[in-house]
Amino acid sequence: MSALIEIDRLSKRFGAFTAVDDVSFRVAKGEVLGFLGPNGAGKSTTMKMLAGFVTPSSGTARICGEDVVDRPVTAKRHLGYLPEGAPTYPEMTVAAFLGFAARVRGFRGSEARDRVAHAMHLTTLEGVRLQPIETLSKGFKRRVGLAQSLLHDPPVLVLDEPTDGLDPNQKHEVRKLIAQMAPEKAIIISTHILEEVSAICTRAIVIAHGKILADATPAELAYRGPSLEAVFRDLTMPREHV
Repeated sequence: MSALIEIDRLSKRFGAFTAVDDVSFRVAKGEVLGFLGPNGAGKSTTMKMLAGFVTPSSGTARICGEDVVDRPVTAKRHLGYLPEGAPTYPEMTVAAFLGFAARVRGFRGSEARDRVAHAMHLTTLEGVRLQPIETLSKGFKRRVGLAQSLLHDPPVLVLDEPTDGLDPNQKHEVRKLIAQMAPEKAIIISTHILEEVSAICTRAIVIAHGKILADATPAELAYRGPSLEAVFRDLTMPREHV
C-alpha cells in the first residue's frame, strides 16, 4: 500500500541544539499513527515540518507525493492540520471563523455553508456556533481547531494533542470520530498520553531527544518489554514544547 505521508531523514537544528535528528517513517491510508513522547521529544517540531510551518534543516517530507518544501501549496491541499494550541481569531464567532477557513480553502456559497455545518456536526459545536471563540472553554476551542482541520475532508490528518483540554466524554467522542475517519485517511496523532495510543492507534512511534526509539503496534510495544510505561520512566525531558 502506497504511503500518503513520507518522512525521509528529517532533521531540524536550532543553533547547536538538534530538535529532530534524522527521523524517517511512512504512514499509509487506513493507519492511525500515535506519535508518542514526553514534552521536548521533538513531536511538535516534526509535525510542524510535515505541515510546512517549519523548514527542515535537512531531509524531506511529502504529503500524497507532494514535497512540503518544493510544492507547499499543493501539499497543504491534501492536509488537515491541528497545531499545538489551535490558534484562531478569538473575537470571531465559531461559525464566522469556520466560514473564513472554508473561504481560505476555496469554498463558496452553499458548499462552504454545507462544509461548515458538517464540520460543526462532527465536532459537536452547533450549540456554540454564534459564540465568540474567546469566550469558549479550552476544550471547545480545541474542537474549533479540529473542525477547521476537517472542513475540506483531507486524505491526511496531522493532529497535535487533539484531546487536550477535553473532558472524558469529549475525549471519547473525538476518539470515536478519528476511528470512523481512519479507513479513508492517513492520520498522525501526537500525544504524551499512553491511553490515547492504545485507544485509537494502529501503530505507535516513540520519540525522545529527537530520535525514534521504537516503531510498532501498541500491543507489540507493550509485549516486548520494556513496556511503554518503562520507556517513559527512562526518558528525560530536555525542554518543553519542542
